[in-house]
Order: sequence, then C-alpha cells, then structure tokens
Amino acid sequence: MNNSDVAAAFDELGDLLEFQGANPFRVRAYRNAARTLKDLGEPLAKIATDPARKLTDIAGIGDDLAEKIGVLLSTGSLPQLEELRAQTPASVLALMRIPGLGPKKAAVLFNELKIQSLDQLRAACEAHRVQELKGFGKKTEETILAGLPLASQAEVRMYWAEADEVAQEILRQLRMCKSVEQLEIAGSYRRGRETVGDLDVLAVSSQPGEVMDAFAALEGREATLARGDTRMAIRVARGLQVDLRVVPAESFGAALQYFTGSKAHNVILRSMAKDRGLKINEYGVYRGEKRIAGETEEEVYATLDLPWFPPELREARQEFQWAAEGKLPKLIELADIRGDLHMHTTDTDGRATLDEMVAAARRRGLKYIAITDHSKRVTMARGLDGARLHQQWDEIERRNAKLDGFRVLKGVEVDILEKGGLDLADDVLVRADWVVASVHYGQNQPREQITKRIVEALENPYVSAIAHPTGRLINRRKAYEVDLEAVFQAAREHGKLLELNANPARLDLDDVACAAAKRHGIPIVISTDAHSTEQLGVMRYGIIQARRGGLTKADVANTRSWPEMKKLIGRKGA
Repeated sequence: MNNSDVAAAFDELGDLLEFQGANPFRVRAYRNAARTLKDLGEPLAKIATDPARKLTDIAGIGDDLAEKIGVLLSTGSLPQLEELRAQTPASVLALMRIPGLGPKKAAVLFNELKIQSLDQLRAACEAHRVQELKGFGKKTEETILAGLPLASQAEVRMYWAEADEVAQEILRQLRMCKSVEQLEIAGSYRRGRETVGDLDVLAVSSQPGEVMDAFAALEGREATLARGDTRMAIRVARGLQVDLRVVPAESFGAALQYFTGSKAHNVILRSMAKDRGLKINEYGVYRGEKRIAGETEEEVYATLDLPWFPPELREARQEFQWAAEGKLPKLIELADIRGDLHMHTTDTDGRATLDEMVAAARRRGLKYIAITDHSKRVTMARGLDGARLHQQWDEIERRNAKLDGFRVLKGVEVDILEKGGLDLADDVLVRADWVVASVHYGQNQPREQITKRIVEALENPYVSAIAHPTGRLINRRKAYEVDLEAVFQAAREHGKLLELNANPARLDLDDVACAAAKRHGIPIVISTDAHSTEQLGVMRYGIIQARRGGLTKADVANTRSWPEMKKLIGRKGA
C-alpha cells in the first residue's frame, strides 16, 4: 500500500466510526492522521523498514496509529476496518460523499428511512420524505438532490494525484521485467485530467506472456478481471481498474496516440486521415493495406502535417486550430515557477513555522514566497486580526534582512465577507506586499451576490488576486454560483490576477476557466495553498492543470521575478 492508500483507510475508518456515533476524538485522530500521511514527503514503507527510524517519529502518529499503519503495510488490510465495513452496508458509504451530508446525517437516513444507496436516497427526496426528518428540511433535501451527481462521480473516479501514485508504482514494478522494451501509461491519466477512472498501460515486448505474468504478480493487485494473449485487466486498491496492452514496436506510437487522445480529438484525427485517403487506428496509419506510420506518435501526426500535441491539449478544443495557424503554444513547465504566493504557517492552521516554510521553499529552488495566513473571519483556523498580522509582518521583515537571494512577502488571505467588503481594513492591508482575497463563507448565496462580493474585492486597491475563485472541492463540493465573465472583466479592468490553486482537491480555476482567463489577457498565479512543507510539492498538479488550459510561461505571473511581479500587479513600495 502507498501513502494515499493508508490515508484512505484512515479516512474511511473515521467516516465509519462517526457513522456509528463513536467518540469524536477517535474520529478526529484518524482524520488528522490521514491528512498527515497524504502530505508525507516519503513512502511510509521506507520509514517502516528503516531500522533507525520509527513510524511514531511522524508528527501526530502515536503507538496505536503506528501499529495500524504497520498492519496495513504488511497485509494490505486492517481488521478493525473490515469489521466496521461488515457492520455497514457498502452502499451506505456513497451517501457520505454527498456534499454537506456527512456520516451523522447519513446515519439518520439509514436508521430512520432504511436508505442504503444513492438511488434510494433520490427516490426518498423526490417523495419529500427526507425533509420530514428532524434536522433536515426542504433546503437540505434540495441540496442532497443537487449533490447526487457529484457523489455518483466520486464513486468511480479518483484524484489525478492519487492515480499518479498508483501509476508510478506500476511502472516501477513492470520495468523490473526484462521482457519489457517500452512502457507508458496513456488515457485520461496522461492527459492530466483532474480525476482518473482507470489506467491504460501500454507495453512493447516480443514476449507478451512474460509481461502479463509480471502484471499478474504486481504487488497491490486485488483481482484479475480478464486475460487474453496480449491484453489483461486487473483491479488494484480502491477499486481502480488497470488495463494492460502489449503491442509490437511498430505500433507503439499509434497505440499511445489512440489510447491517449480524447474521443473527440481522435474523431477529428480520423476524419482528417479519411480526407487524405488514409486510415488511423491503434495499430498504425494505413494507405490501403500498407502501414506507413505507427512506431512513434510524432510520425503518426506527421502523416497529417500536424505537430506532436502535448497530451494535455488533446481534448479537441483549440489544438487543431493552433496547429493550422502555426501557433501551438509552448506550455508552461514546473521549472518555470519562481515563487509561491499562497501558503500557511503555524500562526493559523498551517503545520510548519515561517522558518520551516522558507527553508523548504529554498530547497525547491524558489526565489520568493508569500506567507498568506488566514484573516480573523476564519475562526476555526485561528485567523489573524490586524495586531497579530503586524507582528507576523515584523518577523518577516527581520527575516528578509538576513536572507540572501530570497524574499519573503508580507501577505494575507483575507476573507471576502458575506455582506461584502473585506475582513481587514485598508489601513492594515496597505502594509502588505501581497493580498489574496477568498470566499469561505456564504457559498450558497445567489449568483449575483457572490459575483458582486468578488468584483468588489477586485476593486479594492490592496487586493492582488482572488484565491480558488470558484470554491469547488473536486468530487466533494460543487463550485459556487459565480459569473466568471464578470470576474474576468473586473480583474482585467483593475489589473488583478486570478489564482489556480494547485491543491489536487481544488485545482481551481479549472482548465476551461484557465483558457478563458488567457483569452481575457488575465495573468494566472499558480499557488500551492500549502499548509505544510510537504504540500509545497503540489505545485506540479497546478502546472498540469495550467497546461490543460493552454497556458505558457508568459501567461503565468509567478514565472517572473518579484520586481517584475510588482510591476504586473501595480503595487508600490514593498
């Protein structure tokens, strides 16, 4: 099991315990442990097998949790979790994925109405039986109905970041097979979609049976679903299906293209081939019965006078138009990023100190960061009032006096209040180098009201950017209603930026909105929203999302030095 698998097991333990009404402290312990393990910068298995180290060295992991981690790593399961699963119908877990429902209300639905599935819940809502329950009401019933599609999707798709852990482990193990000559993972994973439903593995080998034997012996395989001469399907942790195809070398490029491109992208490609009297499929490019290309993706595209498309662009949006005009963009890369402008410390809800965040950022090669702890409105995160914020900024100024070749920006994540306006006064914000404004409360307000709040924030002279502009949590919470066109217009008019939050649960803005911002000429800032030193590594997920939106180095503000950034946002001083 990898770190995400162990974290998922602890998250599920927490949900099932809360569903059963267990002690809240036990529930919180498992959830805190899950969050810690998701952020851990090295494999748990490596720590567990190192004689000089202990799992209890990990912050927040005591003897009991360490023992459970050890059991999961060695056996792939946990008796306590299996026992709780046996006591709770598996279909009930789907109820907990509905935004705003949670284990406690799921338990009420199960105990009072005997609801065990999403279909049963939909029927109960449509019959208005749910609103009659104590603590629910008509509005809750409407919210449940609106969240059902999201819960259905969450059952079958995982975050790209989680799928990447599985994919890299599969590649590592299969590369140990001497019969493997080439190996890639295609599909939506290679295109960098924010969620992944399955994995498509392509291999070249003259001994396909040996490769499939290695595939069948993968550590972490839970079941074999099908096996043929050159194809095989297995299921791994958390129900993820992995399909293997072994192809000849002369067809590898054609197969990689075919199984990577979206359906719409491939339809256009086949139509273009047909117009030229050619045929394209997963085996190659054919003129009549003769194969004229297929060994590499580049030669497949070249038969149609097309450039090689970065996988992230293969969605049949603008890539073919760009190619026809000779304007295919050179997409942004992780190495282009020079600063990270959204992160938290132990002064609010972060898990690392200012100095620890600075040291970690410098190790990653960054040249500047902004410390953007929460403002006072976010009471659950011990948000900062003006006095505490000034104390933090005094500390930052003292650090900057000693730092060489690195800059810490005095920042804050200021809340956009439900009634409009900001959580901190202008006479506080004037001292900041960087201010990100965000909506944390009142996310169910009407579209016009939320849009007005964000536009007003963009009009504030001290606001630099809007953080996670639509408030979504992938598979967990829909974006709030907001007129993004009005937000784009206000950002452009006032010279402000919009954030692409790189947290894999957010990736907000999404790829389509990033492309729209580019059309409006609005620079995007890709930030990690890190709450620990390990979370600084999520920047790569934001880069993938930006590439899907067609963004280049020039489209992303924090590829610039800080002096260049200051000019971009029109700030003075600092």
